[in-house]
Amino acid sequence: MTIQAPQHIQKIAPYQGGKPITELAREMNLNVEDIVKLASNENPLGISPKADYAIQEAILDIARYPDGNSFALREAVSNKFSVAPEQIVFGNGSNDILELVARAYLSSDSEVIYSQHAFAVYPLVTQAMGAKGVVVPAKDFGHDLAAMLAAVTDKTSLIFIANPNNPTGTLLAKDALYAFLKQVPPHVLVVLDEAYDEYLPAEYKSQAIGWLKEFENLVISRTFSKAYGLAGLRIGFGLCHAKIADMMNRVRQPFNVNSIAQAAAVASLADDDFVARSYALNQAGMAQLKHGFEQLGLTYIPSFANFISVKVGDAAAINQKLLQQGVIVRPVANYEMPEYLRVSIGLFSENAKFLEVLTRIMKP
Repeated sequence: MTIQAPQHIQKIAPYQGGKPITELAREMNLNVEDIVKLASNENPLGISPKADYAIQEAILDIARYPDGNSFALREAVSNKFSVAPEQIVFGNGSNDILELVARAYLSSDSEVIYSQHAFAVYPLVTQAMGAKGVVVPAKDFGHDLAAMLAAVTDKTSLIFIANPNNPTGTLLAKDALYAFLKQVPPHVLVVLDEAYDEYLPAEYKSQAIGWLKEFENLVISRTFSKAYGLAGLRIGFGLCHAKIADMMNRVRQPFNVNSIAQAAAVASLADDDFVARSYALNQAGMAQLKHGFEQLGLTYIPSFANFISVKVGDAAAINQKLLQQGVIVRPVANYEMPEYLRVSIGLFSENAKFLEVLTRIMKP
């Protein structure tokens, strides 16, 4: 074939999501209802009852294009997080926010800094723009902020930071993160990915939204896919200076957030009880898994998110045996963690099945 994509596109290894339940059922000849999926950090409670009702109402108007400016959702996010409407950008999931930042601010001359063991989408969006990725070695499976600062050059355009980090679940202290932002040169955008903030205890919750008035180079990404349970509708948002939001909106597709997602997100923001129940379930499930790992003598990375990474040795082999028994978790060899499996927190019964199967595999 004579038509060729640019080299930086050809070299991209596409993002691989968690294995779907239906796919495993076909591969292993299993019943769908017998499969437990703990691979994609989804909310095992499903969605808010208020969101469910809003979805049913929104379906009635599905023949119409969505509001390209997300007026009702913009107002809801503005009120919820005390930011001006013009500081908000909506995306087809928070992944879209990360891509919009890259599209608006990167060129082939740009350098982008991110940590080892950090979210796989950071190098993907960097490479898609033909920019140069600068990977900073992790410190205790988390971000080494001092080393990231030292990596900044005149060519640095972006720094990606996930807090809590995915797939390790590590959390940066608020004072350390604030001090880091104070030292980042003003020509460098810092994208703070806070997809899991709703799962943090009150004392650890982010204060970064309050920092937007001080740091014009700060972009915060949030999602409705985790604690709010809207992963299948793909909706997230970014908070930043109005001038940055304007640039991101210039490269955003005009109808990138569908009408059902917008309606569900508005309703979800109004259901604090559902988020509180999701948080409580996650805390209990995390304790359940940690106890199970300790009983098996397995080490794990303490996590502040809705998943936990556990060291099992030959993770690829263990993962295959889990799949054969109808349990889907996430191997993370692509994050340079070949001995680890990342396990999402599920319902009590789902966690119990995973631990039961893992015990049989580790102690035959």
